[in-house]
Amino acid sequence: MRLIRVVEPVIGEEEERAVIEVLRSKWIAHGPIVEEFEKRFAEYIGVNYALAVSNGTVALDLALKALGITSGDEVLVPDFTFIATANAVLFQGAKPVFVDINLDTYTMDPDDLRAKITGRTRAIIVVHLYGHPADMESILEIASEHGLLVVEDAAQAHGAEVSNIKVGGLGDVGVFSFYATKNITTGEGGMVVTNNPVVAEKVRLLRNHGMEEKYLHVTLGGNYRMTSIQAAIGLVQLDKLDAINTARIKNAELLTELLNEIPGLRSPTVKPGYKHVFHQYVVYVEKSFPLDRDRLAQCLRKHGIETAIHYPRPIHLQPLYRALGYPSSICPNSIEASRHVLSLPVHPLLNREDIEYIAETIKKIHSNPEICKES
Repeated sequence: MRLIRVVEPVIGEEEERAVIEVLRSKWIAHGPIVEEFEKRFAEYIGVNYALAVSNGTVALDLALKALGITSGDEVLVPDFTFIATANAVLFQGAKPVFVDINLDTYTMDPDDLRAKITGRTRAIIVVHLYGHPADMESILEIASEHGLLVVEDAAQAHGAEVSNIKVGGLGDVGVFSFYATKNITTGEGGMVVTNNPVVAEKVRLLRNHGMEEKYLHVTLGGNYRMTSIQAAIGLVQLDKLDAINTARIKNAELLTELLNEIPGLRSPTVKPGYKHVFHQYVVYVEKSFPLDRDRLAQCLRKHGIETAIHYPRPIHLQPLYRALGYPSSICPNSIEASRHVLSLPVHPLLNREDIEYIAETIKKIHSNPEICKES
C-alpha cells in the first residue's frame, strides 16, 4: 500500500541542473546568485529589500536585532505556532507575551492582542499560520495606535495575500523560511524583507560578521549567509511558486468540498479578501466525531495516509516556558486548538485520486469507526 505523504517538496530536474551549474562554477558559497535570488524575491513580495540568510529562525533573530528589540522590551507573539517565533524574542533578552488565537484561522486574535499591550510593549510578531494571513487590517491599526513595530512571520505563507498585497510586505519587516517542508524550499534558508533601508543594512551587517567592507568589522555579527547552492535552488523554486500555490489551493478546495459532508469535521476557513496558500490543510476534529484526533490520525496512517499535528501543545505549555514562569491557564483557544487540529495531505504532487481516497477513508471511518481497531 502506497503511503500518501503529508508533505513532499516539488523538486525536479530544473533544480538539479541549477545546482550542477553552481558546482561547476566553483562559486558555491555566498555569491552573485544569492544577490539575484534576493532581487527576485524582493520583486515578488513587492518590497525594496530582501536579505538571504541561513534559515528562518536566523531571519527572525536578525529582524528583531535590526529593529532594536532588547532587554526589558515585551514582544507580543501568538501562542499557537512553532516555538522559533517566541524563542527569537528570548534571543534578544526580551520577554515574549503570548496572545491567543481565533479558532477560525488559527491566527492572532486582535482583541486579545489589544488587551495584552503594556508600557513595555515594543513590537508584535504576527504569524500567518498554515498559509492563511492573520487579520492584518486590525493588527496594523492597533500597532499604529500604540506606536508598535510589526514583524510578519511568513515562514508558512509564501505568496499569501491580504487584499492583493503579499504578506511579508505589510509590516515593518517580514521573514520567510525555505525549510524542506515549506511551499518553496532551498533545503534550509531564510529571507528578511523590508522597505526600511536602515533595517536592511543592519541585517546585511549582522549576517556577515558585522563586516562593512572586507576585514572592516563595525558591529558584532555572525555567519548567517546563504550559499550559492541554496540560492540556485531558490531561484528555480521561486519560478514555480505561483503554480505550486495554485495546485495547493485546488487540492484544498476539492478536499473541503468532499469533507464538508462529514459531521464532526471542520474544514479550514478562508476569509474574504485573503489568499490562503495552504502550507498545511488543517481540519478541526470535533468532540462529536466518532474518534478523537489522535485515534483518527492513527487510523489514517493504518490506511496509508500520513498526517501531522501542528501543534500538539501551545508554546506557553512547553517545558522551556513553564520553567520561565508562564502560567498554564493563558490562551484557552490555543490549548483547544492543540487538542483538535490535524494536518491532512494537500501538497501539489497529489492527484485527484489521492484527494478522493483521503476523503473516502475519513467518511468510512466516520460511518464505521470499528475499521480502526487493530486486526
